Amino acid sequence: MNQESRHANDIFKDFRVQSVSEFFRKNAAMLGYTGKIRSLTTLIHEGVTNALDACEDARILPDIRVEIEELGSEHYRVAIEDNASGIPLNYIPEVFGRMLAGSKAHRNIQSRGQQGIGISGAVMYSQVTTGKPSVVITSTGDSHVVKCEVQIDVEHNIGRIVHKKKRKNDEKWRGTKLLVEAKKVLYNKSRYSPYNYLRMTSISNPHANITFVEPDGSKLLFERSITTVPTSPKEIKPHPQGISPHDMLLMARYTDKRTASSFLLNDFVRISKTRLGDIEKLISFSLGKNPSKLTWKEAEELVQAFSQVKFMAPPTEGLIPIGDENVRKGLETTINPEFVYATTRSAVTYKGGIPFIVEVGVAYGGNHNSTNGIDIIRYANSAPLIFDQGGCAITEAVNSIDWRRYGVKEEDKTPLTLFINLVSTHIPYTSAGKQAIAMEEEIYSEIRNGIMDVGRSLKSFLRGKRRAHEKRKKRDTLRKYAPETARALSMLIKKKESSPVEEKLYAVIAKKYGEQAG
Repeated sequence: MNQESRHANDIFKDFRVQSVSEFFRKNAAMLGYTGKIRSLTTLIHEGVTNALDACEDARILPDIRVEIEELGSEHYRVAIEDNASGIPLNYIPEVFGRMLAGSKAHRNIQSRGQQGIGISGAVMYSQVTTGKPSVVITSTGDSHVVKCEVQIDVEHNIGRIVHKKKRKNDEKWRGTKLLVEAKKVLYNKSRYSPYNYLRMTSISNPHANITFVEPDGSKLLFERSITTVPTSPKEIKPHPQGISPHDMLLMARYTDKRTASSFLLNDFVRISKTRLGDIEKLISFSLGKNPSKLTWKEAEELVQAFSQVKFMAPPTEGLIPIGDENVRKGLETTINPEFVYATTRSAVTYKGGIPFIVEVGVAYGGNHNSTNGIDIIRYANSAPLIFDQGGCAITEAVNSIDWRRYGVKEEDKTPLTLFINLVSTHIPYTSAGKQAIAMEEEIYSEIRNGIMDVGRSLKSFLRGKRRAHEKRKKRDTLRKYAPETARALSMLIKKKESSPVEEKLYAVIAKKYGEQAG
């Protein structure tokens, strides 16, 4: 049977451009909104990340409150409040209602969230599961507190304030409080829960006070263990190695330099006049041309020339690790282990020119959060990575280690917590959900080296622990038989009382094993 053919005009009559917001509304799983427990945790992750960033930008020690209220079956309201600088009214639609917008999304700078999707994604998820706007209450510390209801116009990727009102700020409050509702989500205390996310956040952010109110009203406080705000990361100019022709053309379009040579010297790091001369010998066009006039072929030539020139490694002062001492304090405060050790590796690069630092900490005992061996707690720029553990380069690196070399005889029973934080201007996530690190060879190798660093200290601790255990075991055995031995010795030396001999035996045992007699 012949079917009637269709004209191209009929096929394409419904063709239209899809906005970023509309795309992510239909593909919320890409942002981590998949599964009832994970979706709730992701909402809280985005809100807390926003709050921590806001406090650090304002150079304020974070006091963050997270409250979850159960409204019905699989229906919750989440409130996240910070004590940061607050948000001016005209920026509220941009911050909470527009995808791919933000102060750091377009800059080469270390940050917890890089895509500019986070908090607006949370607002969108709330909107599509409940049909309700999100509520933003904020004040910059001035005379008024503003309360706004915000919705996303998904078709045009813009935020809209659907209702607002002001009240007097008699208490002189400053900060932001976000309230979002969500349906088809679930709260529990599993390792994928909001509780574990906040627990992990407190370890990597020891400068933050985090108050958590659970749906049943239980109140938990993750107290800060240091009272200094971390140094703010600085924007780093791109390194010539690791850049693509597309990146080159994009940078060239926005530069204010009038010649390609000035553009290369000023908008990149590690390109000196000497290196510029080396580059000129490898290309077929003049660097005196306006960079905005560069063609794709010329950009490719430049990138090819970069690969043949030897540049110094990129500067790393723009990267701010948590630091050995602060990692230790975070682990001690939250886990209270018997033993803790941390190391911060030197900065290196991946993909030829993207700098990164690996931090590794290990804790033995305490509030160990796993019944199945080593508890791997993963971070990217201090933000916890709770999901997608199996597909992460961090997990692969941990699993590649022969733990028996470090005195761990039974991985399933040894109460180890392994902390790993990757610090970089560009974290190579495997997806927009930002929960797993891609398998970059240099990153994988550095993580392994960091694990082996802390493994050697762990080995010394475990060796000492076993020696102490064997010593206690011998001491207890000798003390157990001391009364019977004393009686036998008393009979041999014809003493009626065995207690003096027994006391002397206890004294000998104490001298040998460092314990008091008796």
